[in-house]
Amino acid sequence: MKKHFLTGLLIWIPLAITLWVLHLIVTSMDQSLEYFPESWQPHFYFPGIGLALTLLVVWLTGLLASNILGRRVIQFSESIVHRIPVVNSIYGGVKQVSDTLFKPGGQAFRKVMLIQYPRRGSWTVAFQTGQPTGEVKAKLGEDYVNVYVPTTPNPTSGFFLMVPRSEAVELDMSIDEALKYVISMGSVSPAQSGTKSR
Repeated sequence: MKKHFLTGLLIWIPLAITLWVLHLIVTSMDQSLEYFPESWQPHFYFPGIGLALTLLVVWLTGLLASNILGRRVIQFSESIVHRIPVVNSIYGGVKQVSDTLFKPGGQAFRKVMLIQYPRRGSWTVAFQTGQPTGEVKAKLGEDYVNVYVPTTPNPTSGFFLMVPRSEAVELDMSIDEALKYVISMGSVSPAQSGTKSR
């Protein structure tokens, strides 16, 4: 009974959080209609208008950012944000993380690895986030990889480490499988697959 209850929780918790975030966004977009001029406001309400507005705003933002003029407008806006104390550090950090994770061709969170942490003989699941560059790479001298070690059961917090590539074991499991494995504290086994050393 306990096993089935925990399995049910693992299914419902991510779903509930996802639905809550979507509901928050859509509701905010619904309420934003109140700030439009009265002549622009629809004379009737239908469910989903907030979702439609959200999709439209995101698409228009992407369209704007894909041309030279739009990029200049965004760069100008960001330069203003970077001049505001406190806001600049928060926005800069979030943007750097999002650019790293979501930019096309990026290597962040593309590979699942096994590394020895916090001591030799203890192994844990980690995600490769890239490779050391610049001064760090020069000082280390050999081939290292950047990895993120998530904590259990909350993978949104964790540790950033640089480990020798020769000591990291690359796994064939998907990112989703690895996250389930971490969140469940190892009770939900990933699909059986081989491993390969890098």
